[in-house]
Amino acid sequence: MKKLIIINGPNLNLLGKREPNIYGSLTFTEFLEEIKDKYPNVSIDYYQSNIEGELIDKLHEVGFSYDGIVLNAAAYTHTSVGLGDAVKAIETSVIEVHISNTFGREEFRHQSYISPAAKGVILGFGLQSYELAIQSFLN
Repeated sequence: MKKLIIINGPNLNLLGKREPNIYGSLTFTEFLEEIKDKYPNVSIDYYQSNIEGELIDKLHEVGFSYDGIVLNAAAYTHTSVGLGDAVKAIETSVIEVHISNTFGREEFRHQSYISPAAKGVILGFGLQSYELAIQSFLN
């Protein structure tokens, strides 16, 4: 059984409430249950933090024992050299995901410190971005 983890960064705990025109009305908990039901033969863990250092600690914790990491570092994507370095330092492949098309948003969101170390990047497909990342680890 593949062991994957989804790691979400700041403000993603507000999915379903935060800017539904961009992020949709489904909470991440609801979405996660749907995904777990859809992929019963995959172990999918979940972690969310609004704190940069906690995200780095989680990457260090799981980055040598999981089969894949789906990472939405949210705003830290564009500001955190530390998260980029953490992705470089671990062995487990990371797929960077974003719910929105970051290139269709503010200019500062066009830069990612994670992309250079990621296996791939999926963005702009709403919550389906996570599912596409999971599928990439299963193929």
